[in-house]
Amino acid sequence: MRRRVLQATISALAVAVVLLGIPLGIFAAQFVREDALRDLDLRTATAGRALDVRYRAGETITEDNLASYVSSAPGAGSYIQVQLPDGTELTAGAQPSSAFSDSTVTESGIVVVMSVSTWDVFWQAARYVAVVFGAGLAAVLVGISIAIWQANRLTAPLVYLAASAEQLGSGQVRPRIERSGIEEIDQVAEELSRSADRMAARLAAERQFAADASHQLRTPLTALTMRLEEISVTTTQAEVREEADKSLEQVERLVGVVDDLLGRSRRALGSGTQLVVLQEILDQQREEWAQAFAGAGRSLVINDTDATVFATPGGLAQVLATLIENSLHHGGGTTTIATRESGANHAIVIEVSDQGEGIPEDLAPRIFERAVTSGKGTGLGLALARDLVTADGGRLELAHRAPAAFAVFLQGVPQMVDLDTVVPHSSSLPQRRRGR
Repeated sequence: MRRRVLQATISALAVAVVLLGIPLGIFAAQFVREDALRDLDLRTATAGRALDVRYRAGETITEDNLASYVSSAPGAGSYIQVQLPDGTELTAGAQPSSAFSDSTVTESGIVVVMSVSTWDVFWQAARYVAVVFGAGLAAVLVGISIAIWQANRLTAPLVYLAASAEQLGSGQVRPRIERSGIEEIDQVAEELSRSADRMAARLAAERQFAADASHQLRTPLTALTMRLEEISVTTTQAEVREEADKSLEQVERLVGVVDDLLGRSRRALGSGTQLVVLQEILDQQREEWAQAFAGAGRSLVINDTDATVFATPGGLAQVLATLIENSLHHGGGTTTIATRESGANHAIVIEVSDQGEGIPEDLAPRIFERAVTSGKGTGLGLALARDLVTADGGRLELAHRAPAAFAVFLQGVPQMVDLDTVVPHSSSLPQRRRGR
């Protein structure tokens, strides 16, 4: 939008300058020409009257007398030619190669012809035209400055509104939206606030349902578990004890399934997503893994960044730890973590790469599947990492197979947004659990 406002304003200014400046420049040039001709006519008439008076008084007219009527000043008559009644011709000044001329005949029969250089008139007109176009250029520059100010005034509230909408989409509390003074944008902001209230109510109902379901399911499952354990302990029949143990295994599996489903439901609601200063996560990983890489005789290079992303702090820390640990165990050479911005939506890409042999070609398409591993691991780390990134609205991809490079795509925030005004940053980062 900012670019379109600038383009529209500059286009309007350009059209105005063309439609007004060119006719005004032509008018200025024509005015200078006509003024020069009027001045030449006046000078010719004045010289004719003065020479006629001298001739009637019986004075001798010489070329020295004519020299006072010519001048080398721009726009003044530069050449004069006089023909007396007796046929004598007198001249003064330098005759230009191209000139505007004017003549007059006095009552005594003196013919006076005066000329002015065409180039003098042309350059004088050119100066006026240059002033006109200079004024037009100044108007364009002033207009561009006003357009930039107006574009910033229009787009800044929209950027804040977009950040607030992103926060709302991440499941946060109602964003703090200040009025911008632009009626249309304020209407959208008010509707966004109302939508936030409705969404907050729905999220609260969903979370309450999850809590109630967890409580209602756990209570009978716990009672059933205790009853089966009692049967297993008190019975003297081997077959009954064996069936009770099998039933206990099934109940424990059911408890695990319920916990997993409820956990996924909470993550889908985005309850943990917030604005996170990425540098804090990277500093945490540098401190945690530097000694391990040094012990392995390898280097860990983490580039600094000022990016801020929407993520779950603990989940993002666990994802990066998983990628770093895989690079340490399966990669080689220097492991590098670099951050860059991608696309017009201000996505932030975190790349974790090393200089090892990479991932086998047959495993690359299935690297994020569960139980798929190129070593002795369980094959769950990358699968869980992808789930965590997906829950935060991002994605985890294998950017390069050999050498291996993984890319984490997360939603970032434009640099021009005042984050402390839109939403607060995370004040602390939860400690990552070592378990994968």
